[in-house]
Amino acid sequence: MINILMIEDDGELAEILTEYLEQFNMKVTNIEDPFLGLSTLNTQKFDLVILDLTLPGLDGLEVCSDIRKRYDIPIIISSARHDITDKVEALERGADDYMPKPYDPRELEARIRSLLRREKHEFDAGTTSSTKEVKKDITINNEKSIISFKAEELVLTNAEYGILKYLLKKEGGVVSREELIYNVEAISEESTNKSIDVIIGRIRQKLDEVPKDPKYIHSVRGIGYKFTQ
Repeated sequence: MINILMIEDDGELAEILTEYLEQFNMKVTNIEDPFLGLSTLNTQKFDLVILDLTLPGLDGLEVCSDIRKRYDIPIIISSARHDITDKVEALERGADDYMPKPYDPRELEARIRSLLRREKHEFDAGTTSSTKEVKKDITINNEKSIISFKAEELVLTNAEYGILKYLLKKEGGVVSREELIYNVEAISEESTNKSIDVIIGRIRQKLDEVPKDPKYIHSVRGIGYKFTQ
């Protein structure tokens, strides 16, 4: 059973999400008051937090900071605030993902599983890295802004480099097209999902991907992409 703390003052939305996630062995405890939500984290164990930003008495960004200071737990922001400044600040304050409302509950379920898989992967890697080093096909040199494929430097446009760098950062997690548009500087916020697909196609060609059986960049229907290696 996956235990989730939701801090959300929209009771109707909380009920819808709670009922939907229960189908996937996820138990949601919803708290409408942010102060009570923080105290609940002190007394109960949770695997993940879903946090609204517009809350009574305390802004969700402050709640996010407080949680991150005290707990090493994945945080998904679920907010009707679409301003890019809020999104950037939430991520800077320690949020792991940001979902603008309204969204399909199926995407939330996918994001939750993606985050928890990544957490497990990082934990497992940390416990085994001292005994086994895994050699990866795709590596990045952040200082030189170079991405290499099988030890050969890739020739990439700014947009291709930005997208591939972001996918590497989010390895193992599902990344939506909208997330790429908002987080890759070389991509205009006016860009369409189709333009993202075109750039992904060019990157796949440079990674010698087989379209019907990709090894690195996998399409996630209705959401975006997942990078693995």
